[in-house]
Amino acid sequence: MNIKSVLLAIAAFALSSCALKTKTPAEDAVSIKVSQLLAQMTVAEKVGQMTQVDFALVAAPKDKLADYPVDTAKLETAILKYHVGSILNTPYDQAQPLATWRQISLAVQQTTAQSRLKIPVIYGIDAIHGATYLKGATLFPQAINMAATFNPELSFQEGEITARELRTAGLLWNFSPVMDIGRQPLWPRLWETYGEDVQLASILGSAYIKGHQGNDFAAPDKAATCLKHFVGYSFPITGRDRTPAWLGERMLREYFLPTFAAGIKAGSPTVMVNSGEVDGIPGHANYRYLTTILREEMGFKGFVVSDWEDIKRLYTRDKVAASPREAVKMAVMAGVDMSMVPYDFSFSELLLDLVNSHEVPMSRIDEAVSRILTVKYQTGLFGPAQTFLPAAANFATPAAAASNRQAARESIVLAKNAQSVLPLKKSANILVTGPTANLRNVLNGGWTITWQGSDESVYPQDQPTVLEALKTKATGKIGYVEGSSFDTVKDIDKVLAELKNYDYVLLCLGEKPYTETLGNIDSLALEPAQMQLATAVLAAGKPVVLLMLGGRPRLITPIAEQAAGVVLGFLPGMEGAAAIADILYGDYNPDGRLPISYPKHANSFNHYDHKPAEAFENNTYDPLYPFGHGLSYSTFVTRGLTLEKNRLAMGENLKLSVQVANTGPVKGKETVLVYLRDVAASVSRPNKQLKAFKKVELTPGQSETLHFTLTPDDLSFIGVDLQRLIEPGDFTVMVGNETAAFSVAP
Repeated sequence: MNIKSVLLAIAAFALSSCALKTKTPAEDAVSIKVSQLLAQMTVAEKVGQMTQVDFALVAAPKDKLADYPVDTAKLETAILKYHVGSILNTPYDQAQPLATWRQISLAVQQTTAQSRLKIPVIYGIDAIHGATYLKGATLFPQAINMAATFNPELSFQEGEITARELRTAGLLWNFSPVMDIGRQPLWPRLWETYGEDVQLASILGSAYIKGHQGNDFAAPDKAATCLKHFVGYSFPITGRDRTPAWLGERMLREYFLPTFAAGIKAGSPTVMVNSGEVDGIPGHANYRYLTTILREEMGFKGFVVSDWEDIKRLYTRDKVAASPREAVKMAVMAGVDMSMVPYDFSFSELLLDLVNSHEVPMSRIDEAVSRILTVKYQTGLFGPAQTFLPAAANFATPAAAASNRQAARESIVLAKNAQSVLPLKKSANILVTGPTANLRNVLNGGWTITWQGSDESVYPQDQPTVLEALKTKATGKIGYVEGSSFDTVKDIDKVLAELKNYDYVLLCLGEKPYTETLGNIDSLALEPAQMQLATAVLAAGKPVVLLMLGGRPRLITPIAEQAAGVVLGFLPGMEGAAAIADILYGDYNPDGRLPISYPKHANSFNHYDHKPAEAFENNTYDPLYPFGHGLSYSTFVTRGLTLEKNRLAMGENLKLSVQVANTGPVKGKETVLVYLRDVAASVSRPNKQLKAFKKVELTPGQSETLHFTLTPDDLSFIGVDLQRLIEPGDFTVMVGNETAAFSVAP
């Protein structure tokens, strides 16, 4: 049988399962309202709706911020003269108190009430691991850590809590989650992703969206999300932010589109554009990506917003537009509906001129504005005057803190535990050293209180550093000598002199906070100062536990080989230090799993789902720690892998089951990973791909049988003709150390 005839019946929208649906009565009602409103709008009002400006354009002087954050005259200019549809960002790049945000929300609402058509402004904010620009908010582990939990319920809770806390401030639109796939470890936004695997990222991101939006994101405790950054942004060939990616069509469809498809299916109503370029086409000028694929293939119905100043950069940076005016035309015609300008009204002025000269058709303007207005209706902005969700029961509650603490615990990966050095006794005498030991910012990373998250002075003092968290729990002596900063040797001699007074060393290394281009690096190697500290401490002969904090897998191979224990903390959030102490002392049994392959060598960036040629003859998949790695203070065994049948008809589901047992001494959680291999295909297939996972908690001696279902989509791939298909043939299921085979009939 010709394999090309065995196309999987996912049809035109196979990428996303987002096929067009019949409109509900509520959707019909919104469409009618949008059409009626659009018919009343002038061209200037329409173009204004497509304009998003930074709060700096309407902000009061910094010294007046505490009195009243808004310059009323500037706000009136933005809304009443330029009809801006959206404002974004926090005043002066710093988190503000709840009272300030409420003043801003009310000022914007009151000013729009003075406009001719009273069209509300939608305010956008980066709340990527909690309400990051709202003082005192619950700040969760970053996305790379949430992925390490392998726990969708925690991601759902993070979404719920973030939306609820935003709504206490009157904020309804969150520029999150990042659905880019994290497969370039140098990239300074890796930690904003859910890791290297398509299935894991799709499930965790979707859970977050569902928690954040619920079934109706106009509900008083819900808010809209935004998928970032469509598409290919996360895979720059150099690893440097906002630099070119080179993606073949098959790679795009296998790895980079499915996560966005999952986000669309979960209901996210907005998408932000890739700030870089793919195959020579800047994201903001890519009609094929923004219209042909996103709209026509994936069925996305919401609106597309640019990233920061990126329409201008088609002219200033990318050199694909000959003028700022041409850049606006190019982006709008490619499919950008709203421009994050952000510091002036140039987009409005240029687009108005383009419409008046008939270079941009009114039909395209109406299309974009209709999408924006639809989302505003869906968000409830056209409803009754805004009331704020009461803070007492909804902001920074004990329940939110408990959820955050649990997420931090489950996000930390115990990578090595030689001779069961961990957990430590609380009576142990521990010398703590290293640049990440006594800082709060290293637990949180970028987009925390400030853009870069690096200003230690603004972090809440009631949240402990790692050093402080250990002191809170310990009955033994906890000493501290810094040893080195991130890049400067300080007092290594003092560290060595102090060692004789302690039983163990906790060596805390890692990265400064960063995001975007300011986080660009040329190598994953740790700074020489940290390596010098590590070498000296390891040579001293005391048992060393290495704790790594930071957003990327910095190279630690020689340290990890000699250390007794290795704990990978990444960016575990405000509760991270307490969670680390819980794990080091055994108050919590670690259960985090790596959502990335942790490289052993420079430039050794293979992924777990590598192709056969990448593990053939002299080629190997040889990370320091593989994807899915994570140790426990207990032991778990999976056994009894059973398939419901070993031969499937085309299009059938496959049910399977496996038993997991806790064979160790303490209660713990185990993540069971189900992998699939297509034995032979017309396009080379990965050695294995994650298709399902479940996390279960078991007491010593307890076992549980888990059930999974593999769907036809799980068996499919992008074929020779770039269509998604299933080919008949043999497949292998892998769970733990067990395998089982089945075949698909022609």
